[in-house]
Amino acid sequence: MANVRIERRESRGRPLWVVTFGRHTLSFHEELAARTFAAQLHMRLDWLREQAQVESLDEHPS
Repeated sequence: MANVRIERRESRGRPLWVVTFGRHTLSFHEELAARTFAAQLHMRLDWLREQAQVESLDEHPS
């Protein structure tokens, strides 16, 4: 799975914060908004990975 990244770019002389996940991007004018979104996305992805592992163990018990 792809990682969540934050990049600072310039648009019309103003900073633009871009959150990237795989092929998907979302841009923010405020750094705090970008960092908050990225943190929430990262936590959600971790949770989804954990759920996939639990389901895998449930389907194939040792």
